[in-house]
Amino acid sequence: MLAPMQGITNRALRGLFIERYAPDVVFTEYVLVRSSVKKPVSKSDCREVMSSGKDIPLVVQLIGSDTGALVDAAKTVHDLGAEHVNINLGCPYGRMANKTAGGALLRQPSRLAGILSSLRPHIRGSFSVKVRSGIEDSSELSPLLDLFENCGVDFIIVHPRTVQQQYGGIADHRVTAAAVKQSSLPVIANGDIFTEADGRRVLEQTASAGLMLGRGAIADPFLFERIHGRYDAVSSPERRGQELKEYLLELLERYKELFCGEQQVLSKMKEILGQIQDPDYRTIVRRLLKSKRVDRFVGLLDSLS
Repeated sequence: MLAPMQGITNRALRGLFIERYAPDVVFTEYVLVRSSVKKPVSKSDCREVMSSGKDIPLVVQLIGSDTGALVDAAKTVHDLGAEHVNINLGCPYGRMANKTAGGALLRQPSRLAGILSSLRPHIRGSFSVKVRSGIEDSSELSPLLDLFENCGVDFIIVHPRTVQQQYGGIADHRVTAAAVKQSSLPVIANGDIFTEADGRRVLEQTASAGLMLGRGAIADPFLFERIHGRYDAVSSPERRGQELKEYLLELLERYKELFCGEQQVLSKMKEILGQIQDPDYRTIVRRLLKSKRVDRFVGLLDSLS
């Protein structure tokens, strides 16, 4: 699965991945569900959640805490053609934690149970949650697993960091393995999967039903195919350079259609570059990050071949 990543997994990037890189499932960025307004999903988010019409399922991730607004949002995304809904229970950032949404809902299991139980009858396709291992302590996940099952959740995605950790430290997939043993629901492992070897190790360590790829797939979109065994586990340096060049150039063209103005396009491209940590490309990535013009950016990309 392609993970939901705020500011990154927009419809332009998802479209490219669906056409060229073969994830089995793709997720939207989180959709902020607004309460106390007539339409809980903004116009821009409505454009983002429209189904691609392809065979690869699209899962819309919702984040919010008002049950009625969440139900209305689920109905809205269904009307737009999306079948599958996921609830974000992991967002570590302040504006969500302070409004008791995302990861902060883990502090209120009774309220969470009410939200999930109310949502389930209104969701046509699969209903899932993406959850951290806890707020401050990884032991906080275990008591929630039965709650998810009792509320009619179809599968669980576990990112085994606490909300407090944000993206620091190491994803502790011992937590994922424990969740797999405890829950009768399928558990998807997410976190620190950057290579084919990482993917196989996490699958073996956790016995999870599948993998969700985030930063690793944004840096190397062939990671889905590598883990499936349909593409080389590791590309040669020459081939890796060509892969990156083609990926970034194609994404750049799609971003020109989606975003407004050269600087916004470059800003979005630089969010992608920030995920590429290959030591061999550190210098070129640094130069690309300093680019102030699209033509200069494209000229630098040519040096990757």
